[in-house]
Amino acid sequence: MFISISKNFEFLNVYHHGKSYANRYLVMYLLKNGSSENRYGITVSKKVGNSVVRHRVTRLIRESIRLNEEKFARGYDIVIIARNTAKGKKYSDISSAFLHLGKMHGILRDN
Repeated sequence: MFISISKNFEFLNVYHHGKSYANRYLVMYLLKNGSSENRYGITVSKKVGNSVVRHRVTRLIRESIRLNEEKFARGYDIVIIARNTAKGKKYSDISSAFLHLGKMHGILRDN
């Protein structure tokens, strides 16, 4: 299980001081946190859909993090925002989008 970002000021800190990249389904903000672990925050807006749709997208993102966490460099706060287009997508689409953003940020390790 990964460490979560849960406080609003932590999200705001990553938004204001971090760097962001986006692709078709996700937006990823990244900020060094000075620790030896990554912390993750997931945001899915009401614009994406009703609560059932939002929770499904959240679960897909969480599973992508869980299965690919060892591929990422350590010491970052990472906030992932689901875009409207993530609604109704399969796990493979979300996972590949997540890995693509990690590669864009340059934190994907070569394993």
